[in-house]
Amino acid sequence: MTEREALLERLADDFSEGGIRHRRRAQFRRTARWQVAIWMAEALHRLGDIVLSSLLFILLSPLFLAVLVLSKLSGGGLQTSPRRGRWATQFGRYEFHFPSDSRLAWLKTFRNWPSLLNVLRGDMSFIGPRAIALDESVGDERTAWKRYNLRPGLRSLWWLRKRANIGYTREIDLDLEYVETSSIRGDFGIAARALPVMLFGGGASMAPPKLKFLGVTINNLTMSEASAQIVAMSMVRPASQIAFVNADCVNIAFSDEAYKSVLAQSQLVLADGIGVRLAGTILNQNVRENINGTDMLPFLCASAEAAGAGMYLLGGRSGIPEAAAEWIVQRYPRLKIAGCRHGYFSAEEEPGVIQAVADSGANIVLIAFGAPRQEKWIAEHKHELGAGAVIGVGGLLDFYSGRISRAPVWIRELGMEWLYRFWQEPRRMWRRYFVGNAVFLYRVVLERIHAKDSSRVGGVTP
Repeated sequence: MTEREALLERLADDFSEGGIRHRRRAQFRRTARWQVAIWMAEALHRLGDIVLSSLLFILLSPLFLAVLVLSKLSGGGLQTSPRRGRWATQFGRYEFHFPSDSRLAWLKTFRNWPSLLNVLRGDMSFIGPRAIALDESVGDERTAWKRYNLRPGLRSLWWLRKRANIGYTREIDLDLEYVETSSIRGDFGIAARALPVMLFGGGASMAPPKLKFLGVTINNLTMSEASAQIVAMSMVRPASQIAFVNADCVNIAFSDEAYKSVLAQSQLVLADGIGVRLAGTILNQNVRENINGTDMLPFLCASAEAAGAGMYLLGGRSGIPEAAAEWIVQRYPRLKIAGCRHGYFSAEEEPGVIQAVADSGANIVLIAFGAPRQEKWIAEHKHELGAGAVIGVGGLLDFYSGRISRAPVWIRELGMEWLYRFWQEPRRMWRRYFVGNAVFLYRVVLERIHAKDSSRVGGVTP
């Protein structure tokens, strides 16, 4: 039998009445197995919610009753607030209520504990999209309905990213990401990552507009606010200087008065890293978001592209700024890259480099020399560069050129990107992270103690 004859015979068998019936039965069996697997996964998930919420109620019942009594004594109590749940149905979320002027307002930490009742009843789960109010919009209704396929959670992926100070994506986008990747294993991962975030994460609602510690003042902005301000600065003259400061930068400024003076005179100083966030927590000055240059570049490029601003990349090794520029052009094709140049030039070449930047007509110049050299250089030459916004970006170009890989998101959620960087370059980073961070936190704790002492001397209770 020839190959053609064999093919015709196989097609005749496949599309005969018996062949079609056989394929339909096989398809039904595959669909049924898949549906059973989905039902089993949902049943296991629900069983886990019931068992864990029951155990927590038993273990925490004495504290639960104590908080309930205290809330009643303060004029509050147990109440329900209307929320939208699975399939967009309405349910009442149980919460403790405390009057705003109550002396027991500190008990608001326990406000959501009664929501364990909602988990036990099946209104909510431990992990899922946030339970939204009835009149609250979550974004484009054409895609937002997908978030209602699952029960809302006590904790969500958006909550985790926001509390970890990396919540730069819209809530609905993170909800859809969770819906599309939801699994029992994934929920355990979110829960595990949420524990350290609950201990160390900051909150934007309690954050002051500016932070100040160890002699450094920081503008306490979100990522979107910072990128919008930078683009607005880039359109006007004289030039504005923008700096990012992490724990290492604050340590340098502690002993380098020239660098500290440059930071004080900068038009925008932004918080970068878990060290600054922990310092804010210790000093009751919560950081709204971790605004490092690497994470901010996509936001800045999008805003600059929309505003018609041009960008110049200066710094890094030979070929690094060109590779970073290629990454930008591929994703933001309407953003003008006015020019690129590596950062290895002599004092004799410096005037020519400055003139080249000025001639490019760039509105925004990214300087990647490393701190504190880049900040001092910008302070000295920013008015010669012709740009409206000049930013010290450290190793940003190395990341976007692909020379150095970025830590996975789950490591950043845990606030452990510094450990990933140490693993990449242990010989260069060990002193900065293991010695420098310890010194930084020691100085912050001392400042906290001194602030308390000053308050007592002044007759004010801290």
